[in-house]
Amino acid sequence: MNTLVTSRSSANRVIPGFGLSLGFTIFYLALIVLIPLSAIFLKTFTMSWDAFWNAVTSERVMASYRLSFGAALIGAAINVVFGGIVAWVLVRYQFPGKRFIDALVDLPFALPTAVAGITLTALYSSNGWIGKYLEPLGIKVAFTPLGVVVALTFIGLPFVVRTVQPVLEDAERELEEAAASLGASPWQTFTRVILPGIVPALLTGFALAFARATGEYGSVVFIAGNMPMVSEITPLFIITKLEQYDYTGATAIAVVMLVASFLLLLAINLLQAWARKRAGK
Repeated sequence: MNTLVTSRSSANRVIPGFGLSLGFTIFYLALIVLIPLSAIFLKTFTMSWDAFWNAVTSERVMASYRLSFGAALIGAAINVVFGGIVAWVLVRYQFPGKRFIDALVDLPFALPTAVAGITLTALYSSNGWIGKYLEPLGIKVAFTPLGVVVALTFIGLPFVVRTVQPVLEDAERELEEAAASLGASPWQTFTRVILPGIVPALLTGFALAFARATGEYGSVVFIAGNMPMVSEITPLFIITKLEQYDYTGATAIAVVMLVASFLLLLAINLLQAWARKRAGK
C-alpha cells in the first residue's frame, strides 16, 4: 500500500525539484511582471483622487480610449473571421504555394512594428498602391481611425491563425463524415460539429489579438496621423505625457489601460471556460 502511494506521489511530480522550480517561477514572474506593474500603481497613488480623475477622464484622453479599445476590438473581431478562414484553408486544402502562405502568416511577428507602420502608410496613403484606388471612392485609410483598425488587424492575424490551426489539425474528421452520412448539410456539419470544437481556440486567438492590439504603438503611430480627438491612440498619449515630464499623469492613464485590459481579458477567459464546458457536454 505504501509503495502504491509513493509511486502515485512520484508520478504526480512531473518536474524534478518541484519546490525549487516553483520558487524560481514565482520569483521570475514577480521580477518581470508583478514588480513593474506594482510600480505603476504606487506611482499613481501619489496623486490625489481629484488629480487622478481629471487626468484619466479629460476629453482628449477619453477619445484616445475609445479609439484604442474600439479599434482593438474591431481588429480582433475581423481576425476571428478571416483568421479562422485562413487557418481552415491551410489545414484542409493542398495547393501550390501553401508553405509560402503559411510562412507569410508569421510575417507580422518577424517584421519590426515601425517597418510595418511605414509600409502600411505607404500603401494606403492617397498616392499609395492601394490608397489611390480607395480615395476616389471616398474611402480614406491613412491618417484616419480606419488606418488604426487596418494596422491592428495586420498585427493580430497570426495570433488567431496559429491558435486555431492546431485545433483543426487534431479535429476528428470521422465526426464530420458521420454527420454527412446521417444527412447533415455542409452548413449543419460546420455549425454543429466543427464550430463548437474550435470556439475556445477562436476566443483564445481573439483575446491574444485584442491584448496585443491595445498596447500597439509602432505600427499605428505612422498610419494614424495622431490628430487629437480623431486618430490619437492611448499609448501615444502616454508617450506624450512622458515627454512632457508628467510621469504621474502617464502612469494614471497606464493604470486605466491596465485595469480595463485585465477586465476584458478576464471576461473573455470566463467565456472561453464556458465554451469549453459546453463543448464537453
